[in-house]
Order: sequence, then structure tokens, then C-alpha cells
Amino acid sequence: MRRKSTIAKILQLSLVLVIAGGLKLYYSTASVNGLRWVLAPTAFLVEIATGESFRFESYAGYMNGDHSFLIAASCSGVNFLLTAFVLISIVKFWKERYEDSCWTIIPAAFAAAYLTTIAANTVRIAVALRLHRMGPGMIWINPEQVHRIEGIFIYFGFLILLFVISGGLRGTADRFSLLRRSFIPLLIYWLITLGMPIASGAFRSVTGFWEHFLFV
Repeated sequence: MRRKSTIAKILQLSLVLVIAGGLKLYYSTASVNGLRWVLAPTAFLVEIATGESFRFESYAGYMNGDHSFLIAASCSGVNFLLTAFVLISIVKFWKERYEDSCWTIIPAAFAAAYLTTIAANTVRIAVALRLHRMGPGMIWINPEQVHRIEGIFIYFGFLILLFVISGGLRGTADRFSLLRRSFIPLLIYWLITLGMPIASGAFRSVTGFWEHFLFV
């Protein structure tokens, strides 16, 4: 029975990785029009949170009323979505490693990752918009670097929160075990945001990739 459960877990994990890889491939070539399933709810919630109005412009993104801020394809958070999906799936598979497998874990993990992505995107863009409205004298480093750092901290903060909520730290018996498990979200985050572009060679077409690499 345990052997069948192990085989099922391997098959499930393989399916998760195939889905993540396929979505990553899709994202690498998708235009902003093909990412509206993530950007549209994000723009809607940003409007509620900030009071700004956004209008979709084909192949550009969601532009605010005074045309000073654009929610573009790079704001979709698909890399975060992939990371969250893989993270939730791994935590659930590990927690139920000695139990019969349930294939509904996979769509449930994806749904949870999607909703978390929308929430993280909303917070990140709302904060970015607030920073954008600040005077130049109040920001002491390059605005692009501010945006990058802000995005990294918010996304990773949501990832840690998701890891804790999904039970990733449950059952830790000592501080060493707690510290060791805490690296799991970081390793998955690095793998998807940095490892996959390097392994596929996609980093060559990304401007400023190595600067982003150092920040992450």
C-alpha cells in the first residue's frame, strides 16, 4: 500500500512540475492580452485599494487616468504564481506522504496560488503606485531598483505566509528543524525565478537579468 502511495505521489509531483513548466513556457511568450486572467482582477482590486482608475490598452496593459502608471505584463506575477503552486503542492504531498493520494490537491493548490497571487499583486502595485506619487527627493535610490526591491520583499513575504498557513512549519520539534524548513520557500523561489531562466537560456533575452539575480 505504501509503495502505491509513493508512486502516486511521484506521479502527482511530476504533473505539478509539468504544469509549472508549461505555464512558465507560456508566460515567456505571452503578451499582456494573454495575461488578462491575472491582470484584470489585479487592476480591479488596485482601483478599489487606491481610488485610481485603470483602463485596458491592448498590447500595453492597464493604464491609469493620467497615463503616468502602467500595469504591464511584467506585473502579472506569474513567476510568483508558479512558485506558490509548487510550494503548496510540495507541502501537501509531504504532509500526506503516508496517506492515500488525492488528486484534487493539484487543482486546489493552483486555485490557492492564484488567489494569493492576486492578493500579492494588489499589495505590490498599490505600494508601487504610492511610491510613484512620492516626490523624487524622497527616494534616495533609482526608482526602478525601488520597484524591484519592493516586489521581492512583498512576494517573498506572501510566500512565507502561504508556507506557514499551508502547514509547512507544522511539526517542527526544534530550532534547527524550523530553520531548515524555512529555507524551502526560498529555494523554490530561487529555482523558479532564477534557475529556470538560466537553465533554459532565457536569461540572455532579459535586460538587466544579472542585476535582478543579485537583488534576489
